[in-house]
Amino acid sequence: MSSLFRRKHYAENADSGQLNRVLGTWDIVFFGIAAIIGAGSFSSLGEAIFRGGPGVIVLYLICGFACAFTALCYAEFASRIPTAGSAYTYAYASFGELIAWVIGWALIMEYSFGNIYVAFSWSDYFTSFIERIGVHIPDYFTCSYTEAKKAFLNNSTNGELINAWKSAPIIGGLKIIVDIPALVINGLITWLCYQGIKESKNFNNFFVILKLFVILLVIAVGVGYVNTGNWFPTNDTATSGSFMPNGFAGVMSAVSGVFFAYIGFDAISVLSEETKNPQKDLPKGMLISLGLCTVIYIILTLVLTGLVDYKRFDGIGDPLSFVFDKSNLNLPWMEFVVALIAIVAITTVLLVFQMGQPRIWMAMSRDGLLPKKFQEVHSKNKVPSFATIVTGIVVGIPILFTDKTFILDFTSIGTIFAFVLVCGGVLMLPPKEKIKGRFHLPYINGKIIFPTIFIGGLVFFYFFQPEFFHNLTNINDPKEGEFRLAIIFYLIANFILCGLTFIKNLSLIPLIGLSSCLYLLTGMSHENWFWFGLWFAIGLVIYFLYGYKNSKLNMLNNGNSKNQNV
Repeated sequence: MSSLFRRKHYAENADSGQLNRVLGTWDIVFFGIAAIIGAGSFSSLGEAIFRGGPGVIVLYLICGFACAFTALCYAEFASRIPTAGSAYTYAYASFGELIAWVIGWALIMEYSFGNIYVAFSWSDYFTSFIERIGVHIPDYFTCSYTEAKKAFLNNSTNGELINAWKSAPIIGGLKIIVDIPALVINGLITWLCYQGIKESKNFNNFFVILKLFVILLVIAVGVGYVNTGNWFPTNDTATSGSFMPNGFAGVMSAVSGVFFAYIGFDAISVLSEETKNPQKDLPKGMLISLGLCTVIYIILTLVLTGLVDYKRFDGIGDPLSFVFDKSNLNLPWMEFVVALIAIVAITTVLLVFQMGQPRIWMAMSRDGLLPKKFQEVHSKNKVPSFATIVTGIVVGIPILFTDKTFILDFTSIGTIFAFVLVCGGVLMLPPKEKIKGRFHLPYINGKIIFPTIFIGGLVFFYFFQPEFFHNLTNINDPKEGEFRLAIIFYLIANFILCGLTFIKNLSLIPLIGLSSCLYLLTGMSHENWFWFGLWFAIGLVIYFLYGYKNSKLNMLNNGNSKNQNV
């Protein structure tokens, strides 16, 4: 049993030298902005606003708070282990091999499946834009088969999806419905990633500047049209306005859409081996990009919810251009500019995610958990060549048969789970020597502070929302029962953390990150947890059939055992 949790000890220069170290702090910041501000603001923000109303900004604050402390934990690991692999390598050093595999499997979910959603979002904006300039692509070539079928069976009001299902050509009894733009952009991004990190960096930095420009333009133009009454709307059951028209449970139901906006920030930690000074540049770049993006998200959400009633964002995949269309502010020039640059913005997210996944596979292959082919580095381009091509295939194939809603929920839960393990992993790290010029996570004894913060916050929330606590044990409620059950588990987990902290003097910063990320998991539905469990069951089967036997640590241990027997 102990062999499942054998840990890998990373040397200072382990596995270095194969990739080009060309990235500085501001390159990391730009890659962070590229990953964080993209599909989350240009697409999933619409769904989040519809579920949570204007109060969804509270969830952005919660997610930003959780990610800030998680980023500090990532930064601590990055300063100790400047090797490609992100949370996977960190888990291998702190928890051991089995948990490392689980994290690696979760990161496949985050990067590869996340990029499927991003590709769909890119396709939505692209087809919307070319329609405005008079070029029409048949509806059955701009959506997935699953989306069109689901819309038809559920009598959706989305006319494009219904038309795609009804007008699609039939071959061999099967309707031909394929999202061609999503497939094409996936192929182009895969090709760009294959060319090398320097080429990708230059492409990314230019596009990030354009992306920030259009978001600031939306805020600057939109603020003059804000109707503050939209910030306190009513729903179907309430007569008075409320910042959270669907209650706090409604806000938390938007966690997948909101958190998807943040999942990219950890993707830059896989660029350790391509960063000039990873111990210094990576932590600074992660924290700066996260802070900037959180402020931008909050202001942007306030503007959008002030421009249009939150209920009108139902099913809107292009919220930034939607607020300027003829049914809302009727500013065609802004609608055109936003749609054009949104294509650029989402392209950069595709780029960062598509760069991240091959480096995870490369790290896992180095450890023997995947075949050696995945660690091949192109002699000229200095990129993990085979892994990059496989990533393009892994993203491309599901585009043919899945849909955005499923992918959004599936990706977010896996990412939050990875964040939980990263924060927990930092709690298990031994103290290290402080070296000037490197990031060091400050140690603050949480023995008294953490229990005080948690219990104090609980008391405050009780007086703020007493009805919620009075009904907490009513888990059969059709609207909030599932959320209440999740909160009960969350409270139990935190009381355990309080006890462990008091006994073992655990560090406060990773504790807050761990508790915050655990809270985000309370917004996940039972369907999320079912598919999450199924995904990891498949991963464990692969690990025990291949990874466990071929692990370098396993072979090393077996070699030592044979030498001792001789």
